[in-house]
Amino acid sequence: MLDKTFTPSEVESRIYESWEAAGVFRAGRSERIQAKPYTIVIPPPNVTGSLHMGHALNNTLQDVLIRFERMRGRDALWQPGMDHAGIATQMVVERQLEQSGVHRRDLGREEFVRRIWSWKEQSGGMIINQLKRLGASCDWSRERFTMDEGLSDAVLKVFVELHRAGLIYKDKRLVNWDPKFLTAISDLEVQPVETKGHLWHLRYPVKDGGGRYVVVATTRPETMLGDTAVAVHPDDERYKDLIGKHVVLPLVGREIPIVADEHADPETGSGAVKITPAHDFNDFEVGKRHDLPMINVLDAHARINENAPDKYIGMDRYEARKLIVEDLEALELVDKIEDHVHMVPYGDRSNVVIEPWLTDQWYVDAATLAKPAIEAVERGETVFVPRNWEKTYFEWMRNIQPWCISRQLWWGHQIPAWYAPDGEVFVAESEEAALAQAREKYGEDVTLERDPDVLDTWFSSALWPFSTLGWPNETPELQRYYKTDVLVTGFDIIFFWVARMMMMGLHFMKEVPFHTVYIHALVRDAKGQKMSKSKGNVIDPLDLVSKYGADALRFTLSAMAAQGRDIKLSEQRVEGYRNFATKLWNAARFCEMNGCVGVEDFDPAGVKETLNRWIVGETEAAARAITEGIEAYKFNEGAGAAYRFVWNVFCDWYLELAKPVLSGEDGPAKDETRATTAWVLDQILKLLHPFMPYVTEELWTHLGEQGPARTEVVALSAWPNLSGLVDANAKADVDWLIDLVTAVRSVRSEMNVPAGARLPLVLVGSSAEVSKRAARYDEPLKRLARLEAVSLADIAPAGSVQTVVGESTVALPIADVVDLGAERERLQREVKKLSDEIGKIDAKLANANFVSRAPEHVVEEQRERRAEAEDARAKLTQALERLAGAA
Repeated sequence: MLDKTFTPSEVESRIYESWEAAGVFRAGRSERIQAKPYTIVIPPPNVTGSLHMGHALNNTLQDVLIRFERMRGRDALWQPGMDHAGIATQMVVERQLEQSGVHRRDLGREEFVRRIWSWKEQSGGMIINQLKRLGASCDWSRERFTMDEGLSDAVLKVFVELHRAGLIYKDKRLVNWDPKFLTAISDLEVQPVETKGHLWHLRYPVKDGGGRYVVVATTRPETMLGDTAVAVHPDDERYKDLIGKHVVLPLVGREIPIVADEHADPETGSGAVKITPAHDFNDFEVGKRHDLPMINVLDAHARINENAPDKYIGMDRYEARKLIVEDLEALELVDKIEDHVHMVPYGDRSNVVIEPWLTDQWYVDAATLAKPAIEAVERGETVFVPRNWEKTYFEWMRNIQPWCISRQLWWGHQIPAWYAPDGEVFVAESEEAALAQAREKYGEDVTLERDPDVLDTWFSSALWPFSTLGWPNETPELQRYYKTDVLVTGFDIIFFWVARMMMMGLHFMKEVPFHTVYIHALVRDAKGQKMSKSKGNVIDPLDLVSKYGADALRFTLSAMAAQGRDIKLSEQRVEGYRNFATKLWNAARFCEMNGCVGVEDFDPAGVKETLNRWIVGETEAAARAITEGIEAYKFNEGAGAAYRFVWNVFCDWYLELAKPVLSGEDGPAKDETRATTAWVLDQILKLLHPFMPYVTEELWTHLGEQGPARTEVVALSAWPNLSGLVDANAKADVDWLIDLVTAVRSVRSEMNVPAGARLPLVLVGSSAEVSKRAARYDEPLKRLARLEAVSLADIAPAGSVQTVVGESTVALPIADVVDLGAERERLQREVKKLSDEIGKIDAKLANANFVSRAPEHVVEEQRERRAEAEDARAKLTQALERLAGAA
């Protein structure tokens, strides 16, 4: 007998271990060698990472898909692995060393990297075990790491081939420079922070201008030391006569031109802007257009360098800012200073202000590689779900900049480039090959020095869909599982990862890496706010798993994963779906106690009882709805269909209607109902399994011990593919009964009828078919709707409230049990109260200041409150109308 309660913490690890021991998640199982493959590559979590709610959502949805297709008979591969996470991992180990008073440079590169590998083996990959707790059914036997030998070979080959093709090159350009970690970082690692600062309006004297000057505004006065022009809009009448002339750069004395460029906005500030190509991304582009010098005035530590006047050399950027402003004020060249709130870029790990910095780096010609990737999506070879993300993809790809791939770190794939004493660079897959190239060029052996930089982490992860399958070797796995089927990811890495996988896959595999990209939404808190440590509203998924079980969290995330809509997660929702798991458990226990055991070769199409014909048809409809939901990546619709079928259809109606049969005398009807109940419960366990793998596997195993022997776990059982089971007559009969009971219950609730009161029910002017049904279902009607009697009449009795069910008018005489006058007054008070609340909310929402200034989640909360109040008012108004008919 099943335990009285389902305790997830007592079964989850046992079940997961049994899956792994049986090789349930392995791709290429012998019985599926002829099956069509289905492949998902996991977005590789950082080796330093731990499970957060975004991971929980992302991996739950992947697991729903992979379990679903595995049950549909596909040869399913969910390819797992981890990313070496260059800067994050190096930072972790550096901090450990610093606690012992050791710097990585004290150890040297080789020893430091060895320490990172040691840390990775001992502590890295904690997130893998956390994903297992969530129930992720990856093929862990194939786990890969972006720094393992095979993937390193792939990285070397890609770099060398792209360099030979002229698609990788070295250039001096602006990068996001982290002056604490002393490396370039990606845009994704830059966190814009709203900051209260100042806007300094500076006067630049016009050369030979007779005292005339141009006012420019800046939030960073220290960068003026590197100005090489002032730009004005070509159509700005104020400055037309100055275009082509020069100003004298204060404090420096350098003459710089006034250029015409549309980057200058006549409507902003003075309409004139200082151009510092070496310290601003927009200015860099202006500088290229006008062939301006690019003067870098900061060193790697963000201190003023030797390109500035001696007075400022060696000063920290902020110390220099203060002195420069003082010096300009002394020269009366500060026009005004305004308070100014603006976005300042911070390193997300170093927490220092990032500098746009001019430096030599390695780049990929992304624009060339992007063209085939754009065309592939235009042709529909890869489709984004929801489709609106294609627009974002196109905007990024059509305006793509060279991709900076070098990082000044020690942990990562070291760039395969070697330099000769004269600066000549040799790119090769090994030092021996580079030395051979040098020997051929110089006619003798020369000493080469390897580039110390490593590659951007995104470079190796861009190869993930094919490098994990064995490329550059022509492996059977590569032939079978590439291209992959779907990528499940967040919108924030469409450019950083999705686009780059598209570019690399098309270039090296000549085929897109996946046919579908499903972009999931953000998980926010219950109020709709983004989760952040600073707000203190971060919800730890592992805490929820410990408290409510993995199934409850998984089902919550699936049920709320509507396309294009962020998830507002509350613990109450997870608790609610824990109750759903409990409801399923209790239903299974009820079935077991009533002898509902599976029957060998049971044929659902052969059942004879109306109730059983109805439930097998409802099972088919539910299976179709759940299947369609998952296939369309409408996880909320699939989960919703499963929830309604299990809770409402099976538990609330079928089992309630079947109770008299199951507790009655033995006979063919009871035998059939028991067998049908067991069959439906089996289908439920299969249909729920992708969403709630643990409770379904536990029930499947236990219930399988009562009937015919199971030949497989539920995770490998066949997905319900049902047809021909819908019986129109049975459906019409039972649906009528359900609708009638529901209507009566609704009226009783609206009219405050005491729970224990048994009312007569009168069907007014009923057809012959309804009369027959009323007689046929007299007992369940009275039992489920708490009725005294069911009768037929041509007119409704006095003091009745009425409602319509199908073609029938249903009358409930309530005057003997409810004070109609008092009830009318109560309903009127409630309607007025709701109307007043709606009026107040409408006034708020009509206030443009409120809507524009209030946080988005506050405005949304008001709209939700209004919708709830409107719905409640409509129901109460309907009840008042019914009362009017009863008077």
